[in-house]
Amino acid sequence: MKNAVGYRVAVDQRRSPSASERKRDPERTRARILEAAAAEFGAKGYAATRTTDIAARAGVNKQLISYYFGGKEGLYKELATAWHAEGTAMASAEQPLEDVVKAFVMTTAHNRDQGRLWAWANLSGETPPVDAEFLRGQVEFLRARQQAGEIAADLDPNMLLLALMAAAAAPLTLEQTARQLGGEDPSTPEFAERYAEQLALLVRHLR
Repeated sequence: MKNAVGYRVAVDQRRSPSASERKRDPERTRARILEAAAAEFGAKGYAATRTTDIAARAGVNKQLISYYFGGKEGLYKELATAWHAEGTAMASAEQPLEDVVKAFVMTTAHNRDQGRLWAWANLSGETPPVDAEFLRGQVEFLRARQQAGEIAADLDPNMLLLALMAAAAAPLTLEQTARQLGGEDPSTPEFAERYAEQLALLVRHLR
């Protein structure tokens, strides 16, 4: 753009989002940013991901990330909160434990960005801390099932949860090993379904 005497000047790309940008379907914009963030975090890890790349993938002004989420850390925590809420809903006490485990396997299979980000967080230790209430709730969920006789009394709920979470994510976190074991592509829906059934069968033997 030109100034008053005709010289071309740079447009400041760091400007705040305009009122029209903020009002334009905010829920859809937030959803696009969250989807883009999950993909970027999953591909690169938290530390290597830039808000510029998230904004470019989402097709929005970078300042909208600060406006809606307060920055990269707030965006990550928003994703974690949403995933924990989804996990809590899947772990319904009305469902047998094997069905809950199957649901977690299929969720990881369908949302590989989420699974990769979870793996990044555990291997690198670089992600910001998030509320551990979800994990504590899952331990209590297993403890209640144990008291009801659904899980053997000699199993430690903390250790069992750790083992089940690792097992549910194995087709993603051990993808190369899974391919070498059976010669199949562990990223396919068919593999995920068969693996989920086998893991559910294993869980039934915990009684």
